[in-house]
Amino acid sequence: MRLVTYEIEHKSGLGVISRDGRWIYPLASLDMDYKTMQDLIENISDSEKQLLEYASGQDPYKIRGAAPIDEVRLQAPIPYPRQDVICLGINYMAHAEESARYKKEEFGGERPYAIYFSKRVNKATAPGEGIPSHKNIVNDLDYEAELAVIIGKRAANVPAEEVRDHIFGYTIINDVSARTLQTQHKQWYFGKSLDGFLPMGPCISTVDELAYPPHVQVQSRVNGELRQDSNTELLIFDIDHIVSELSQGMTLQPGTIIATGTPAGVGMGFNPPKFLKPGDVVECTIEGIGTIANQVVD
Repeated sequence: MRLVTYEIEHKSGLGVISRDGRWIYPLASLDMDYKTMQDLIENISDSEKQLLEYASGQDPYKIRGAAPIDEVRLQAPIPYPRQDVICLGINYMAHAEESARYKKEEFGGERPYAIYFSKRVNKATAPGEGIPSHKNIVNDLDYEAELAVIIGKRAANVPAEEVRDHIFGYTIINDVSARTLQTQHKQWYFGKSLDGFLPMGPCISTVDELAYPPHVQVQSRVNGELRQDSNTELLIFDIDHIVSELSQGMTLQPGTIIATGTPAGVGMGFNPPKFLKPGDVVECTIEGIGTIANQVVD
């Protein structure tokens, strides 16, 4: 099933998307009183999950408060993440190569260890919401379409073969990046964490919605031009490895967001680079989840 945070008639709530993708059924109409997605992730029961799965297949006219999906305003599924987002750097080999070219570095073709960094998020950017250009300090704004994993239950010292049991679901993020800020400070935190740099959505697809491990197509388009087109099958470090390794000594709490890295085709990978400018529209699409589109604004 696919879960959303949405707004209609100036009221926000949680909903489940109908199986045909055309309707949103409010959880409140199913007697689920979760106020936020974080609350739901931490507390939802197996029986409630079964009810939501059943309800998503029902006739919309039998669900009180059902609304056509094109008449609601989708928010980021987790608008205010409880912690910084954990990100994977250079987790597709082709992206590792283009990154090395941009930095004029030698690339030996080996990645023995995963690269982790964090991304501060005061508020996640909703589908359709603007990405601020921060043009006073940024002149090389870039996009990165990524599959994000959302932890569903406390994960500490989890073996790789048990990782799936700790995952709640998946969403799409655009790991917007300011390349000069990212590199000149010799670490990535500032250049990845400016306000508005985490478009997220349009929903959370629960772990059972996709085959495991998810081998899904990851794409981005800028003004309709296909830029990134790859598959999570090509991750250097897969989800089992990532979650298991991070959980060795670092407890992952429910609602933790882990961005698994971006494939080749980002702006800095072109010669000359194709960085974003105000007015550009970035679409990030992942098979089985959907698409988020955001315009760069002044």
